[in-house]
Amino acid sequence: ENEGLIVNFLSNLLSAFRVDFGGENKKLTPETIAQGIKTGKYKNIIVMTGAGISVAAGIPDFRSPKTGLYHNLQKYNLPYPEAIFQLDYLQKNPKAFFTLAKELWPGNFKATPCHYFIRLLNEKGVLLRNFTQNIDTLERAAGVSSEKLMEAHGSFASAHCVNCAKSFPIEYVKQSILKDEIPKCDSCNHVVKPDIVFFGESLPSRFFRLIESDFPICDLLLVIGTSLAVHPFASLVNKVSSSCVRVLINRDIVGPFNYPAENDVLMLGDCQDEVIKLVNLIGWKDDLNKLLSEASNPN
Repeated sequence: ENEGLIVNFLSNLLSAFRVDFGGENKKLTPETIAQGIKTGKYKNIIVMTGAGISVAAGIPDFRSPKTGLYHNLQKYNLPYPEAIFQLDYLQKNPKAFFTLAKELWPGNFKATPCHYFIRLLNEKGVLLRNFTQNIDTLERAAGVSSEKLMEAHGSFASAHCVNCAKSFPIEYVKQSILKDEIPKCDSCNHVVKPDIVFFGESLPSRFFRLIESDFPICDLLLVIGTSLAVHPFASLVNKVSSSCVRVLINRDIVGPFNYPAENDVLMLGDCQDEVIKLVNLIGWKDDLNKLLSEASNPN
């Protein structure tokens, strides 16, 4: 925990020294950001997303008092909330995690306007990557391509044995969960879990490769619906160049945005409302409404 606080402090300190020497970004507003997206000024947009963009889909975020996922985990009698995402606890008491997994399973929820906005950026040819902390796969449900998506904390899209690493079809895990059974490996009889990154597990190697290739060329960073509390994901906001414009679309000011640089823009409020405002400013209202309508009426 102390290490996380130190990393946060250093990240915020570094952020405070992001200077726009050219002076051209001093009057950045949501309107100028929208104009830049519309005119193609920004060609390599990275979107960083957290649990906040899925709250409107009915999925609780992790840390909100009284309504967050960790608060609601009390019914599982955990020694502490984070235990539900720890391998040693999973192997001793798998029922808690798989009961939660049944509640959160993809297909139970529909993508939100935020998710479809990311798809729009992709279709307009300006999305470099969507780095998401979310495990709900709603980006995929909205139609964001796998190549443009980096699920930093894994997802329900695949599964492996926690002991021998044997791969299993995710459908096997799903059917077991729907029958309130614990999916077990047919080779070693250990638990098979979806490829969600638990505490103490390594993040996907692709995550680190894409950090090195994407962030140096990013010209617009959109940070949406995240507390920026979990590292190394949270530190990504400081991986962009000093000339990159950063926009926080969030309920609260978080991380280095507490000390905004000249090329930082804050859009505070409900992230769905703020994204819709940005879409309207860009002139993509009809495009977004069409995607939402198609999702509501697939036939």
